[in-house]
Amino acid sequence: MLSKQLFQQLIMQWFDQHGRKHLPWQKNKNPYRIWVSEIMLQQTQVSTVIPYFQRFMARFPDIKSLALAHEDDVLHLWTGLGYYQRARHLHKTAKIICESFQGHFPNDLIALVSLPGIGRSTAGAILSIAFEKPAAILDGNVKRVLTRLHGITQWPGEKETLQQLWTIAEEYTPHIRIADYTQAIMDLGATLCIRGKPNCIACPFTKHCIAHAQGTATHLPQAKPRKTLPVRQATLLMILQKPHYVLLEKRSASGVWKGLWSLPEIAGIADIKSIRKAFLARFHLHIEKITLGTLFRHTFSHYHLDILPVILNIADHSTKIMDDKQQIWYNLQHNQSVGMPAPIKTLLNQLNV
Repeated sequence: MLSKQLFQQLIMQWFDQHGRKHLPWQKNKNPYRIWVSEIMLQQTQVSTVIPYFQRFMARFPDIKSLALAHEDDVLHLWTGLGYYQRARHLHKTAKIICESFQGHFPNDLIALVSLPGIGRSTAGAILSIAFEKPAAILDGNVKRVLTRLHGITQWPGEKETLQQLWTIAEEYTPHIRIADYTQAIMDLGATLCIRGKPNCIACPFTKHCIAHAQGTATHLPQAKPRKTLPVRQATLLMILQKPHYVLLEKRSASGVWKGLWSLPEIAGIADIKSIRKAFLARFHLHIEKITLGTLFRHTFSHYHLDILPVILNIADHSTKIMDDKQQIWYNLQHNQSVGMPAPIKTLLNQLNV
């Protein structure tokens, strides 16, 4: 294995010249800002996260304001980032820290990993960047760097391989400039040792990288064994009331898009006759016009969802359809503070009313 001293020397020299030092969460650095950024950066690129982070900080500048917020306000600001459970965990953890830690972010590994949404790597990032404590991280970028550097051909998700990577990550982690080191190894994976075509020529480890020497860098890390995803189908009802309102329903606390505001749904791909029958049975309102939209596919981690959007124009000018707090008339001309899945927001943005 490349010596700890040489690894640290090479990566810090590279970081001092090429590392990212002006990201929004690096300014006015504190545990709260680092934590929010790390949660947002899980499975999401920096360029995507930056505007979301800036809006989030403008609305919730500290942990108390986040803890006191309504969940819908939090989810609204998260719309488009995906993996909404991250936002729920963020909100829940803010409440726990305010209630159980007097509003002060815990600064030890055991306490951090006990909080919702914070795993070992995220805890390591918070400890190293926010508190300058020696703690290893192993996010996707770091896994890619270490897997290629050491020519590890097994899928990183395997238990033994994951433990091997953690051992290497901990061995390389320094006790000085730990915040810079953590940013450096993440930056290396995000800017040079990228998926697809890594920029090996510019990498400080070119002479030491086994994958580069063997010509296997583009094939590592080994991909997770693929499974054929099942396909589900749904018809989504875009019920329009003049002049510019659409009916939204809050989904249940379990299942896909849980707790988000979405459109009334019919299982399967329905025809006009079935849509009319289901609508009248549930809502008892007069339909002026039904328009079938274009079928499209949205893919989740565990299945594909084929969606048929249907526009139903209704004549009634009722302020509510059912006696149910789980339904709202959403004003299409105002950006209301409700959390909704990205595909639903896209559909609503396409409406010309």
